[in-house]
Parts: sequence; structure tokens; C-alpha cells
Amino acid sequence: MPKNTHKIAITGAAALGAAAIAFSVVPADAQTTATDAVSSSRVASEQVREVKGSVTDQLAGSSVKVDAIEAKKKAAADAAAKKKAAAQAAAKKKAAAEAAAKKKAAAKKAAAAHKAKQAASRSAKRAAVKPVAAKNYANNLDGWIRESLDVMKKHDIPGSYNGIKRNIIRESSGNPNAINDWDINAINGIPSKGLLQVIPPTFKTYHVAGTSWNIYDPVANITAACNYAADRYGSMDNVNSAY
Repeated sequence: MPKNTHKIAITGAAALGAAAIAFSVVPADAQTTATDAVSSSRVASEQVREVKGSVTDQLAGSSVKVDAIEAKKKAAADAAAKKKAAAQAAAKKKAAAEAAAKKKAAAKKAAAAHKAKQAASRSAKRAAVKPVAAKNYANNLDGWIRESLDVMKKHDIPGSYNGIKRNIIRESSGNPNAINDWDINAINGIPSKGLLQVIPPTFKTYHVAGTSWNIYDPVANITAACNYAADRYGSMDNVNSAY
């Protein structure tokens, strides 16, 4: 029983007891009239009824107050639970949104990396297949020597511009169609030909791939002669006379 209800019950019980005592203490030998006795009895009964009614009313009021308190507590608990549930739902929604954002960012980053990789691959492919611009050489002694030096470089054949030019001037005076028809080679039927006066067998043996097979071709003649000189003398630079 609630504390307030307990106090009201005690108060009501005390009032009922007092009424009963007051009624019972009338002496048997008292010279009172029956009417007085009945009147006193009626008054006592009414007082009891009033006390009972008051106690009942107080008990009922206390019960209403208790119910109201319990209802308020329940409403507060429900509100707290609802608020907690809403907070949890909001937290889950936020976590889901953050996870989705991270996933989207990761996907975007991966796509960008893939795109960059593809672009780099395409660039590398274009660079690989990009044709090298052909180098132009002048159609004169300077151009022939320079083109021959580039071919020699690819085949690791030693020789310098000055060494080659010096020997060309001595052998043919720079005439690619020069031919020697008086020396021992000519007597033997294999005259020296071209810029560096190479005999056909030597030209054939020391011909360098990528050049013409025409012994009078300036570049082919220079390159074959330098290849022969490198094999026999170490380099055309070491040749200072007939070779």
C-alpha cells in the first residue's frame, strides 16, 4: 500500500475507535432517557459514516494520484525509449551514409586510377609506334660521310669524319665514280672503285647490311671500306696510304 494511503487508513481507524469508545463508556446506571441514548447512538453512527466516507474519498484520491504518477512515469519512459530509438535510427542512417560515401569515393578513385593507367598505356603505345623521322643528308661528300658514320655507329664500326675524308681525298679526290685502271689490281682484272677505291671482292666481303650493293654507291662504298680498315688496321683513322 502507498505511504499516503497508509496514513489515511490509520486516521480513519482512529476516528472509528474514538466513536466506539465514546458510545461504550456510558454507565449502565446512568439516569438518561431512552431518547437520549438513541439520539447519541444515531449521532455516533452518522459520525462513523462520515469518517468512512472521508476515508474512502481520501483513499480514492490517493489512488488517482498514484495512477497519475505511474502514468506520468510510463509516459516519460515511453518518450525516453522513443527518443533513444530515434537516436539509434539516426546513428545507423548516418553510418550507412558515411559507408556509402566512402564506397563511392573508393570507386571514383579506382575509376580515376584505371583511366590514368589506360591513358598512360595508350600514350606508351603511341610512343612505341611513332615513326622516327628520317634523317636527311646532303647529296655531297659531307652528307655521304655523315650518313656512313651513322650506319657505322649502329654496327659498332670505328672511324671519324676527318679520318674518312682524309682518305677519300687521297684515293679519289671525292669522285664516287672513280676507278683505278693502272695498278696491280687493275692488271689482275679487279680494279679499285669508288670514293675509297675498294676492289669488288673486298666490297662483297665487308659489305654492311642496310647499304646498297652497288660498289659505286657513296655510302655503301665508304661503309664497306671502313669495315675492312677496322678489321685490318683497327680504324680508317689509322690508314695514311694505300691500303
